[in-house]
Formats: sequence, C-alpha cells, structure tokens
Amino acid sequence: MKNYQRLPMRRTLLRLAAGMGAATVVRLVAADTAGTPFWRPAAPSTVAAGPQAAFRTKPLSYRLRPMTANTPPRYRPAAPPVRTRPFEQLPDIGRAMVLTFDDGPDPLYTPHILDTLRKHDVRAMFFLCGEMANDNQDLVRRISDDGHTVGNHSWTHPLVTKLSRAGITDELGRTSDVIEKITGDPPLWYRAPYGAWNRNSFEIGAAMGMEPMAWTVDTLDWTVPGTDSIVRRVREGAAPGVVVLSHDAGGNRSQSVAALGRYLPELLDDGYRLTVPQRS
Repeated sequence: MKNYQRLPMRRTLLRLAAGMGAATVVRLVAADTAGTPFWRPAAPSTVAAGPQAAFRTKPLSYRLRPMTANTPPRYRPAAPPVRTRPFEQLPDIGRAMVLTFDDGPDPLYTPHILDTLRKHDVRAMFFLCGEMANDNQDLVRRISDDGHTVGNHSWTHPLVTKLSRAGITDELGRTSDVIEKITGDPPLWYRAPYGAWNRNSFEIGAAMGMEPMAWTVDTLDWTVPGTDSIVRRVREGAAPGVVVLSHDAGGNRSQSVAALGRYLPELLDDGYRLTVPQRS
C-alpha cells in the first residue's frame, strides 16, 4: 500500500465510552434466503483476553450527522457486541458461500472481477483500503451500485496489532468516512489486514458499528501461485457456509481474475448460492 500526506478527517469527534453490561445481539441474514437468519455466537478466544476483556464500548460517533427536517432517519443496525474472534464462516443454510476480495479497488483488475460477477448475477464482498477507495471513487460507486457489500480494510493496510488505539481508530475511521462519502452509507463490516486481530481492533471496530469478517478458504492468490492452483483451492474448499478470500489489488491479480472466471460458473453448476451477509 502506498503512503502520502494524510487527508484530514471531516469528523473529529471520536468518543470511546467503556461501560459494563450485556452487548446488543446482532443477527446476520443471507440476502437471498428470504430473511432466514444465521447467527453464531463468537467462541471464546485468548486474543481478546485480559483484565479489560469484560469491558464493552458504546457506539463511536466518528461522524457528525446533520439535522434534517421532515425526513425519517436512515436505517442502521444496532451497534454490534465486541467480539473475541471474527466471523470465519456462515452457518449452514443450504449451499451458500461468500466470495470476498481485499485491498482494492484497483482500476486494472477490479473492473474485470465486477464484469464476471455481473455476468453470473452474483454478489460479493469487497474489503477496500481507504487510500485506494479515495483514488478510485468511480470504482467504489460501481461496486456499491452493483449490489456488492463494501467493507473496511483500513486506510494503508498496516499490521493493526502494532498500532495504538489512536492509530487503529484513525485507520478504520478515515476509511469508513471515505466509503460513506462515496456511497452514502458507512461500512458495516471490516477485515483486519493480514487477518491480525486484537482486543483493541475488536473494540474500536464494534464502536464504529462494524462486525469483523475473516475467511474460511484462503486462495493464497497474493503469492501468484498460478490460476490452476487458485481454482483448485476454491474447489477443494467449497462447502456450505464457506467464506473465500481473494484479492483484486496489491499486486498482479491477473491470475485471480482468470481463476474467478473458471471456478464461479463451476460453483453455480454445483448448486452453490453465492451470497453476501446482511445485518438486521
């Protein structure tokens, strides 16, 4: 990821208020399952253990919302609880799978991925880096307009476990801010770069109204292993509830583009539904 002079945040009120109590339960539903809910409580993990693990934060007002007259407030799910581990797969609902793409959008590769998804009428999740989203705003709009889920993947793709709370807040907050500016809606999902999570990232992400999403199947496409290898990993890992990790930026992603064109119709022919999670 590139670095350049940071853009100032348009909204500077960042409040993290810790309080004891039960967290709000958030249900997840598949967009194409007629409202059938799927939700699995996060299992205990040592990642977020420690003397402060019992504390929970209230929603973070990282954006100031203008007062409007005679208009109903926009729908937004309740703030999620603070997880101790990310969602790695979806409970079994038929033969549903989720395709996800990280690090974009990239003007060279993302359009080809979008074309393939549109050809097969499939929705996916795109976890965007803020700096890439800011530089490719038309692509972000196209991702959103095509019905895909836009997620937060930090601003500069750092190892968040090495950042202070202020640093994590800045990385996630600025990215959510630019995504909302472009699409009109803040992201409700985020993914830690490198899959590196800690208590601070879970707490801050939840305070910003986002749920953490990891993956079940890693295509390892970032290693440029060859199109056949990427296709084989997806095919061998395919199963109900699986979340597949691929990339549409961060390097040469021509193999990722080619692989999608091969395994996507195969998955559909095998009876898998490729969907995206929604929150309610």
